[in-house]
Amino acid sequence: MSAPSAPKNTPKVTEREARQVAEAAREQDWRKPSFAKELFLGRFRLDLIHPHPLPPGDDVRRGEAFLARLRDFCETKIDGALIEREAKIPDEVIKGLKELGALGMKIDPKYGGLGLTQVYYNRALALVGSANPAIGALLSAHQSIGVPQPLKLFGSQEQKDTFLPRLARTDISAFLLTEPDVGSDPARLATSAVPDGPDYILDGVKLWTTNGVVADLLVVMARVPKSVGHKGGITAFVVEADAPGITVENRNAFMGLRGLENGVTRFHRVRVPAANRIGPEGAGLKIALTTLNTGRLSLPAMCVGAGKWCLKIAREWSAAREQWGRPVARHEAVGAKISFIAATTFALEAVVDLASQMADEDRNDIRIEAALAKLYGSEMGCLMADELVQIRGGRGFETADSLAARGERAVPAEQLLRDLRINRIFEGSTEIMHLLIAREAVDAHLKVAGDLIDPDKPLSAKAKAGANAAGFYARWLPKLVTGPGQLPGTYNEFNPPGHPDLSAHLRYVERSARKLARSTFYAMSRWQGRMETKQGFLGRIVDIGAELFAMSAACVRAELLRTTDEHGREAYQLADAFCHQSRIRVEELFTRLWSNTDELDRRMVDGVLSGAYLWLEQGVVDPSGEGPWIADATPGPATKDNVHRPIR
Repeated sequence: MSAPSAPKNTPKVTEREARQVAEAAREQDWRKPSFAKELFLGRFRLDLIHPHPLPPGDDVRRGEAFLARLRDFCETKIDGALIEREAKIPDEVIKGLKELGALGMKIDPKYGGLGLTQVYYNRALALVGSANPAIGALLSAHQSIGVPQPLKLFGSQEQKDTFLPRLARTDISAFLLTEPDVGSDPARLATSAVPDGPDYILDGVKLWTTNGVVADLLVVMARVPKSVGHKGGITAFVVEADAPGITVENRNAFMGLRGLENGVTRFHRVRVPAANRIGPEGAGLKIALTTLNTGRLSLPAMCVGAGKWCLKIAREWSAAREQWGRPVARHEAVGAKISFIAATTFALEAVVDLASQMADEDRNDIRIEAALAKLYGSEMGCLMADELVQIRGGRGFETADSLAARGERAVPAEQLLRDLRINRIFEGSTEIMHLLIAREAVDAHLKVAGDLIDPDKPLSAKAKAGANAAGFYARWLPKLVTGPGQLPGTYNEFNPPGHPDLSAHLRYVERSARKLARSTFYAMSRWQGRMETKQGFLGRIVDIGAELFAMSAACVRAELLRTTDEHGREAYQLADAFCHQSRIRVEELFTRLWSNTDELDRRMVDGVLSGAYLWLEQGVVDPSGEGPWIADATPGPATKDNVHRPIR
């Protein structure tokens, strides 16, 4: 058996070199408090999220006014079934969104944008995504990771003045990082940007360029070679999509999001002015990761919208459909699924709103909270959609067009399941998110004890690290033994008369946070330098943290709704149900930290890759067809027609 060959121009890097590139790109310092970071350290800082932060009145009025206009547009101008059938968002819809100002939701009004808060931007995405998820993806890719956000955070004033007015009203943007042989391992990035006088010359191929087929402006990550006067490294550029030498070679088609304008983009000797470089050379990955800190909130926001729709359909259908003399909702097996959808939708909205409001206030560091929201939202969104399909039975598997053709309501349940599936891969797969969050969660440990487990550090550095670690753990470990979660009256404001008792759940979160921190410390002591290879363990640690964060957010949101007299009793009921469900998952995850099949699985993988089980694959045919596993991405002139189609 031969391994697939990588494209010829892909840099060869070791695992250690790849990790060093990723480490250099991450934000090193914590200048502001972080609820989630403290949670992983065993410190339940409820004061960082309670009382729940609220947006200013002016932001609420502007946000609600735009949502009203957007809702009218969604209800009267968007035909989701047409987009699904034709695998394309009609030009008139995109033009209408431009006229509404939807391209500039997050752009400052002084550049022609709407200047919405993160909270209302996310609510707008949930709304438009419920009309058709491909439209939500288009707007999210344009503003959350496309050109506007990097310029807002890192662009020069001249760049903002030049590009933001275009991006607010007329120009669609795309973000180009992934390559045919480069995904979450940017150290192997092959697209080059070679200095040439006042310009750079771009060469390379980018894959899965969401919005790339219709984009007017691109933010491109390319490697600048180190030379005299040039630091080099992965660098970000704003590039005109119609520049000579750019070819959109293919419009990709997917299992879901059929209206997505996603393509393969080739750069052949594309000249880009140095004035279009965002930030200094070598800062591209840091810019990308910082942009994603809040940009990741767009995906769970659309999962919130999906959960709300799942709940509506589940309620209406399960009340109308009868089996054995009563509505299916009254059968326990179906009722449990409805309860899960309702409770999880409430909790997920609580997570997204809380993280978004903290992002707007900029008083907390939310890099872990945003990553947890993306991870948790994408996983739970898929589960809710899957449960809806099961509740609908055979009708859940049937397409909306087929249902309509035989005279029933055209419910696109199977489409939602297909559309949501990509969220577990978009903007960092679940597996990558586990590793990213785990790295941030153990950051405090690595800062005090990292040199102890680094094989490249000299004995003097290890001795110094040992002294620092001894002092840190002497202060930290005793605090993990006991805490407020063991006192019956703690958090009693979450136990108002006539409501479910949420204080008990918060005490559970506090106790579990300390247990989580103790488990992490024990694992680091046991595995030391091998800890980074224990991806199964790290994933479960992160999943426990995600559940604890969601429980905390749900309780805080329920209390907010109670004190503002907005469905407070019902909110407490939803939060209570969610916390009970979540606690069962947490206990299972704690058990699986130490009782699992990780070692057995590794041995099985060795056997599979060595061909020991080839006999097990016999008896089937492979319909895959011919061709390489990874397409050739060697730089050079295009050999295919350009399918780029800007919308004017």
